[in-house]
Amino acid sequence: MPQDARPHIVIVGGGFAGIAAMKALRNADVDVTLIDRHVYNMFQPLMYQVATGGLNAGDVTYFLRSLRAKQPNANFRHGLLREIDPAAQTVALSDGEEIRYDALVLANGVNTSYFGTKGAYEYAYSMYSRSQALRIRDELFTQLEKAAAGQDTSEVRVVIVGGGATGVEMAGSMAELRDQALKDAYPEIDASSISITLVHRSGELLKPFAPRLRRYAAKVLRHRGVVLRLNTGVEEVTPDGVIAAGGEFIPAEVVVWATGVAAHKEVADWGMPQGPGGRVQVNDDLTVKGFDNIYAAGDIAAQDDALAQLAQPAIQGGEHIGEQIMRTLAGKPRERFKYHDKGTMATIGTNAAVAQLRGGITMTGPVAWAAWVVVHIASLLGNGNRLSTLTHFFVRYLWFMRKRAIPIVGDVRPVRPNGDREPETWQLEKSE
Repeated sequence: MPQDARPHIVIVGGGFAGIAAMKALRNADVDVTLIDRHVYNMFQPLMYQVATGGLNAGDVTYFLRSLRAKQPNANFRHGLLREIDPAAQTVALSDGEEIRYDALVLANGVNTSYFGTKGAYEYAYSMYSRSQALRIRDELFTQLEKAAAGQDTSEVRVVIVGGGATGVEMAGSMAELRDQALKDAYPEIDASSISITLVHRSGELLKPFAPRLRRYAAKVLRHRGVVLRLNTGVEEVTPDGVIAAGGEFIPAEVVVWATGVAAHKEVADWGMPQGPGGRVQVNDDLTVKGFDNIYAAGDIAAQDDALAQLAQPAIQGGEHIGEQIMRTLAGKPRERFKYHDKGTMATIGTNAAVAQLRGGITMTGPVAWAAWVVVHIASLLGNGNRLSTLTHFFVRYLWFMRKRAIPIVGDVRPVRPNGDREPETWQLEKSE
């Protein structure tokens, strides 16, 4: 490295934490390289909308290289981190390239944890990437076409495992899709043949929320025709359903796994201290334990005082790391990370949401839902994404249009062999 070169900051992960850290360094006299296994940022809180045909994947996807236009000191590298050499201050990517760093930020997020449940990896659909969300949408519409044609079964049964925000939002969106968009699109299918069951190990949904918000969410889901199987664990996932812990079989054409997170498997090769779920252990200033110039934030970071794995802790953590890097370069001591809770929200469908704000304030119903729409659209990265998402929400949710809103259809596998092309290998593989 040339003597007059600027300090090089390497950020691994283009999610909430990684982008926040990068933006915090926009005016610093440093060079920043953002590395991600994908070339895009996928807005995780609206992933379920893509899976249920409410939004196009492009509505909530932002090209990471576009960030360079607003930050001249930043660069992007598409790659997968395989190895960290703290002594040499280098990282090695899967293609063999080595990149030197003066400070390293680990913000690569997490993946789905199946808790060792038999058959879950093979037969359940998770939702941690764009390809996974699209796979759910494709499978849902494939099953709808089969039911409409009377193939295999005339039913489309969806089981969602997990009663956190992702599971609740997925269940509410599925119910809305069934009750509004599919009625006219699939007149061959009786509405009662499309069932949605939410299976949750605990006796209450949305555990991080206030009790009245948990009760409200359960009430709305039941009112919208979602079957709640609370206090029910899943022992096994099979090709045609799930087996509950008590041995009961719950049939399903589509099983969505919406619970549990763990570090990506390559994290174990990085030589970093790991805690529960393989997450990287950090000090109270977000430096990795045992390493002075390596930081971690977002879902991958495990603090002694655990924070919820949500967008705001990740964003604030990334901003804090950017600030600490600048303090270190200026010869100032680092400061501990202080999280400012701005509240959290979850939607259950049109005019139904829960919001828990700072100071113990809670909201439900249309007011909470309107706040949810505003917050999520404002949080998208690009103006084009905001406009596109607002347009789709306008069509889907406006009262005089939503009853006949046509969903964004998934890709359905061909049913006639003559002239049809065989699926590519990647279309059949399990995506991570």
